[in-house]
Amino acid sequence: MGWKGILGFEYGIVQAPLGPDISGPHLVAAVANSGALGFLRSPDWESPDYLRQLIRKTRTLTNKPFGVGVVLAFPHEENLKVILDEKVAVLQVYWGDCTRELVIRAHSAGVKVVPQIGSFEGAKKAIDAGVDGIIVQGREAGGHVIGQDGLISLVPRVVDLIGDRDIPVIAAGGIVDARGYVAALALGAHGVCLGTRFVATDESYAHPTYKRKLVEMAETEYTNVFGRVRWPGAPHRVLQTPFYKDWRSLPAHENEANQPVIGHSTINGMKKEIRRFAGTVPNVTTTGDLESMALYAGQGVGLIKEIISAGEVVKRLVEEAQLIIQQDFN
Repeated sequence: MGWKGILGFEYGIVQAPLGPDISGPHLVAAVANSGALGFLRSPDWESPDYLRQLIRKTRTLTNKPFGVGVVLAFPHEENLKVILDEKVAVLQVYWGDCTRELVIRAHSAGVKVVPQIGSFEGAKKAIDAGVDGIIVQGREAGGHVIGQDGLISLVPRVVDLIGDRDIPVIAAGGIVDARGYVAALALGAHGVCLGTRFVATDESYAHPTYKRKLVEMAETEYTNVFGRVRWPGAPHRVLQTPFYKDWRSLPAHENEANQPVIGHSTINGMKKEIRRFAGTVPNVTTTGDLESMALYAGQGVGLIKEIISAGEVVKRLVEEAQLIIQQDFN
C-alpha cells in the first residue's frame, strides 16, 4: 500500500522547497501538521540568522519534523551550518554536487539528506554519496528543471538502480492529484513531491495574483527567458502568460541586467528590485507589474481548479489514492 510513509513521515507526500520564500513557515507547518514532509527554502545568499528565525518560527507552528531545501549553486555554507545546528529532520539539496562529505556532515548532526536529481547519472552519484532518499524530477516540473527526462521513463530506471537498498524514491514533476500519486507508485516510487499544487494553497507565501493565475491558466513552457544572469544555464517551466508569449524568443544575448524595474519585493528580509526577465516570482509583498514576472508552474497546473489549504491537499491525495487503489487494482 503505497500511501504509507517515507523517511519517518506518516505519508509519502512531500511539499517541494518553493523559492525564493514561497514555502515559508505557515505552509511548511501546515504540511507537517497533516503528516507530510514540508520544506522551507534556504535564502539564495548567506543569511544564517534569518534562516534560523525561519526554522524557529516554523517550530512555533508545529511540533512535527520538517526540512529545509538548499540550492547548492548559490552561497550556502553559513546557511548549511544553521540547518545542521538546528537539527532539522531533512536537508534537501538541488542543483549542485551532493557529496559524500556533505552527507557525512549531515548524518553526524542527525539530519537526513535527500537530493533532487534529474538524470540517471545524478541518481548514481546520489546513491554513492550515501543519501537517505532521492527526489527524481521529471522535465514536467515547474520552476527550475535540472534534467531532460520525463518522469515515466526516469523513475523506473532509478528504482531498478537502487534495487534492494533502503533509499525511497520520490517522484516530482507535474503531479497534482491522487491519479498522479498512484501513477508514481505504479512506477515504483515510494512517494511524491508536489510544488505547483502547494503554491496554490491558502498558506503559501505566493502573491494572490500568482495563485489566481495557477487556477486560471493551463499551459506551461520549458524556457530559459527568466533569470539568465542570476542563475545561468538553469532552464525553467513557466505559465504561458501574455507577457511570456510576447518574449518567448528573447535573443540569447539579452537578460535582466539592463532591463527596466517592473516591481519591488521583500524576499527573506531583504528589499529587492525586480527587473523585467528576473527569475523572481511574486510573493505576498511584491508590488508592480505582477503578470510580467516569472510565474513558475508544472505541467499538471491545468488540474488545479481552486485554492485550498495545504492540509486539504494532503488529505485528498491520501484518501483518493486509497480509493483508486481499492477500486481499480483489486
